[in-house]
Amino acid sequence: MARMKFLCDSERCIECNGCVTACKNTNEVPWGINRRRVVTINDGEADEASISVSCMHCTDAPCIAVCPVDCIYEAQDGIVLHSKDQCIGCGYCLMACPFGAPQFPMENAFGVRGKMDKCTFCAGGPEEDNSMAEWEKYGANRIAQGKLPACAEMCATKALLAGDANDVSDIFRERVTYRGSNAGAWGQSMAYGRKAKG
Repeated sequence: MARMKFLCDSERCIECNGCVTACKNTNEVPWGINRRRVVTINDGEADEASISVSCMHCTDAPCIAVCPVDCIYEAQDGIVLHSKDQCIGCGYCLMACPFGAPQFPMENAFGVRGKMDKCTFCAGGPEEDNSMAEWEKYGANRIAQGKLPACAEMCATKALLAGDANDVSDIFRERVTYRGSNAGAWGQSMAYGRKAKG
């Protein structure tokens, strides 16, 4: 069984936010919830880089480990999903996640979190595939339809890759090889990171 993963190539990301818009439109994400966001590092400087961030569907995910009601679980294909029916809104998953992926609605009074929401890799939730109940709680189930997540399909520069981890890593490895061997973290060229002396 394939393990599904995201990877963002910072040398291709142009901070257009097409992935963010695609996610919101495809899943009709409620106001105040951002399942995906674009983060820019060193904005306005020579070594500026942008990456698209959401739930990374971690192997051995920390959010699963801390959830006291076991509402977060890993599907057979490695996608980390959650059950809104079981969620108690404790916020432990948000504190454990290094990517800030779990989100809570902002429509309630201060201190009342409500049900957690996060990226589902466009794979829906525990309800029957492509049912109305699944759509209302989790949005589109594009994976059951044989499609990739909307964010990756909408990426104009193909910076955001999604799919089987082996295929995604092969594509990125080929890109890095084509660009040269001086690539650093996130595929960013080491030359950008050097400061001018003098």
